[in-house]
Amino acid sequence: MTYIAKPKLLRPDTPKNALGYTRRDYEGAISTLCAGCGHDSISAAIVQACFDLDIEPHRVAKLSGIGCSSKTPDYFLGNSHGFNSVHGRMPSVLTGAALANRELLYLGISGDGDSASIGIGQFAHAMRRGVNMTYICENNGVYGLTKGQFSATSDKGSKNKRGVVNSDSPIDLVALALQLGATYVGRSFSGDKEQLVPLIKGALRHRGPAFIDILSPCVTFNNHAGSTKSYDYVREHNEAVNRIEVILPRDPIEASYPPGSLRRVVQHDGSVLHLRKVADGYDPTDRIGAMNYLQERHALGEIVTGLLYVDSSAEDLHRHLNTVAKPLNRLGDAYLCPGSKALEALNASLR
Repeated sequence: MTYIAKPKLLRPDTPKNALGYTRRDYEGAISTLCAGCGHDSISAAIVQACFDLDIEPHRVAKLSGIGCSSKTPDYFLGNSHGFNSVHGRMPSVLTGAALANRELLYLGISGDGDSASIGIGQFAHAMRRGVNMTYICENNGVYGLTKGQFSATSDKGSKNKRGVVNSDSPIDLVALALQLGATYVGRSFSGDKEQLVPLIKGALRHRGPAFIDILSPCVTFNNHAGSTKSYDYVREHNEAVNRIEVILPRDPIEASYPPGSLRRVVQHDGSVLHLRKVADGYDPTDRIGAMNYLQERHALGEIVTGLLYVDSSAEDLHRHLNTVAKPLNRLGDAYLCPGSKALEALNASLR
């Protein structure tokens, strides 16, 4: 479907932002994900956030790894820079790009498999080094591209599509980001646009490593064995001459609820998420308090959402390394190759 161009005709009264761009200018190709996938809601939230912030699309660099989530950069900001790296390596590629050109806004899109399994080491170092980026993890708890195996964020005791029970403890990327030194940490739900859009806006405006974990239901691999409505159950009770995989379209799951409240969200497979939105009196500047609050609510089976921690005085990797203000990719030979005398002086200073 990505080869199908969206119609360019717009109504004369189409809203424009301060730069004269319409929302369509921040969109990308038509999504090829399953109908009702939470990832498409996240893409829409990114589009809305960039539109509202009057961000020039060509000033954004979007990078991703491998997975359903890493396909989504094709579906938003079609006029921005983009790079699809290999599995789990997005953070290091983004770090190199950010060091070369500090004038771009860097948006890293990943998933729970891409970040919490093969890419967990890269995730950890991007957070602790203070890379100036917005890192979004589209977390659905399964490997969608390889038919729904458990990911490292799958809850212990949960069942996959084939009815296998997960015996491993989950990795909480939010808790890990807090421990590693991320200076903007949040969690949201793909269906809560009222919370998600402002959270992304804050991350894009933050200087330093901003991480947002977004729970995003998988409409295909949540209809696991044990349900009489599952495709496997129907096949077992149907005398069919062949086996055809069909994915029915689903409506996106939405959830809107006030701060401090608990919301039960029923997913497509009948399972229930318990989302706890932080209260108005919550202190997001207390890193230790945020970590304790996460653990307390996790013990009660709740998932905390909202802005969990922010350091408004944070510094980024360029500040830590004391790099020059001019982007490194625009430095000429006089700066990059100053001559033998400069090299001798540098070597002498290291003796």
